[in-house]
Amino acid sequence: MQREDKQKIIDSLTEQFRSATYFYLADTSSLSVSDINQLRRLCHQHGVQMRVAKNTLIRKSLEATGKSYDGLYQVLQGPTSIMFCETASLPAKVIREFRKSHDKPVLKAAYIEEAIYIGDAVVEELAALKTKQELLGELIGLLQSPVHRVIQALRSGGDKLAGVLKTLEERKSS
Repeated sequence: MQREDKQKIIDSLTEQFRSATYFYLADTSSLSVSDINQLRRLCHQHGVQMRVAKNTLIRKSLEATGKSYDGLYQVLQGPTSIMFCETASLPAKVIREFRKSHDKPVLKAAYIEEAIYIGDAVVEELAALKTKQELLGELIGLLQSPVHRVIQALRSGGDKLAGVLKTLEERKSS
């Protein structure tokens, strides 16, 4: 590979790493070409962009961003695939789904909003992460719950009070 080609890859990866809030590093070695294509299709269906690059180019790209990725450098050994996404849990869900019928990919590391997760043991934990919209929805639901209870108590109390007044009125009439 020519030096200019390598620089283009480094520049492209650097830009992706700079703008990425979430990305995963995985080992997809020993997968056949058809399996890799199947994994790429699954990634595409879930909105995950998958790239394969040499570890030295990945390392240089990470260093060029100016951010601290110290924990990631140790996993840059052997073949590495990079999964970029807009939602933190999607690549873990893709990995989990693909591994129902394959042994790989194996998660090397994940970068999620400045937190670094190392090792394949965290795939289930990462797959269970909720999106910001889901967390906001739960928070709003929790905040609305006491208000709904107060309104229901006032309504039921009002119905009881109206019933008592109606009964008293009927007694006066008779």
